[in-house]
This record gives sequence, structure tokens and C-alpha cells, in this order.
Amino acid sequence: MRKILASLSILLLMSCGATNPFTGKKTLSLVPNSQILPMAFQQYNQFLGENKVVKGTSDAEMIKRVGQKIAKASERYLNARGYAGYLKDYRWEYNLVQDETVNAWCMPGGKIVFYTGILPIAKTETGIAAIMGHEVAHALANHGQQRMSAGKIQQVAGAATAVAISGKDQQTQQIVGTAFGLGSQFGVMLPFSRSHETEADEIGILLMAIAGYNPDEAAELWKRMKTNSGGQAPPEFMSTHPSSDTRIANLTAWAPGAKAEAKKFGVTTFK
Repeated sequence: MRKILASLSILLLMSCGATNPFTGKKTLSLVPNSQILPMAFQQYNQFLGENKVVKGTSDAEMIKRVGQKIAKASERYLNARGYAGYLKDYRWEYNLVQDETVNAWCMPGGKIVFYTGILPIAKTETGIAAIMGHEVAHALANHGQQRMSAGKIQQVAGAATAVAISGKDQQTQQIVGTAFGLGSQFGVMLPFSRSHETEADEIGILLMAIAGYNPDEAAELWKRMKTNSGGQAPPEFMSTHPSSDTRIANLTAWAPGAKAEAKKFGVTTFK
């Protein structure tokens, strides 16, 4: 058992090799981007081939326009913080897909999809920018890499637990196995995911401000999201995302700081 724990400790130390350019903190990087990005690009192209991509409409052009502005704001911010070249392996792409699902996502490396179902809630170009900033932030902060790395560590920890209790009676094995599963899910993986969502909200509101979009709109967007959900969201501790109320409060508090940061880049008026 000691050898297993020692191996896990070494694995954790080895996996914390990347740095989040926005927070300066070390992050999990057990799976390298050199492996992740080609897979992400391939999966993105496959997704586009299997779904109806909207092209040539004003909405489709707006998604591309906003995405390009957020990407440019990202580059300006990263360069100013000494991370020139950070985006060299990114291949930005922004597509609108015909689907009534209220969602948008960004794969590692800058591959972005907006579903048409989220447009009525976004309402305006600034609303789109709030969503775009959040999704781009996930890619910039390497959240996909961190989740894949955490998943591998969880697998190793689960295997170690199974070995440690292999000599116990069946009932004990079942109790410990269930406890590990629930503990790792609600105590580690879900909070880990919620922290990513919160981080993406904070980075995203900053990027939208630098891109010239009013960061006050981010909280208004989430008020509309809350109304649209009709209060059907699960309790926060059981969710991969923070509650709408938590997000609204955070985004409202962060908006003045985002405006102040944007001013450093010469942005003093917002759309």
C-alpha cells in the first residue's frame, strides 16, 4: 500500500508541470497538448461533418466576428503578461450549428461551436461575447488537459484502492468501493470542474472587456440563463457548474475590475 501511495504522489508531482498564464498557478498536465490538440481538431472536424453548420447568415458571421475579437484580445493580454507565442499551436475556428440545445463549447486549441438554441438567450452581440469569452477561456487555461489528467489520476487511485482492499470480505469491498466513487466524484471531480467554470467566467469577462464589449452584460446573460432553466438546475454540490446565482454574483463583482484592466489596453468605451 505504501508503494502505491508513493507512486500516486510521484504521479501527482510529475503531472503539475504547466502554468496557467492567467493565475500563475501550476496545473495538471499529465496528458501533453501535443497529444490532445490533434485529437481535438480531428473530433471537431468529424462533428462538423455530422451536423448542420450554418453558413453565410448574419448570425453565423456574428459568431465569427466576435470570436476573432476575443481571440485578438486574448493574444494582446497574453503578450502583455510575457506569454508571447502561447497561442502558436491554436487553430481558431468559430461555427454556428443548427441545434435547439442551449449550449456553446470550445475544444482545446480554439475550436468553437455555438448552437442556434443559445442565440435567443444571448440576445445581442455583447451577449455572444460573454459566452465566447467564457468558452475561449476554457481553451486558454487548458481545462481540457487538466480534466483528462485528473481522470487518469482518478483511475490510478481507484485501482490502488481496489488492490488495498482485495483481501477484505465482499461487503467491506463494496462499501469502500462505493465510498471512493462518491467521494472522488462529489468531493474532487465535481468541485474541480466547478472551479474551472468559475475560472473561465473570470477570464472570460476580462477578455470580453479587452475586446470592447461591456462586461456588465455577463451577469445579465446569466440572469436570462437562470430564467430559461426554470429553476431546474441540480444543487450546486451535485453539478459540474456553479449555480446561476453564484455566477451572477461573481460576474457582477468582477465587472469593474475587467473594465479597469481593459483601460490598460486603451479600451474605455464598450459595446
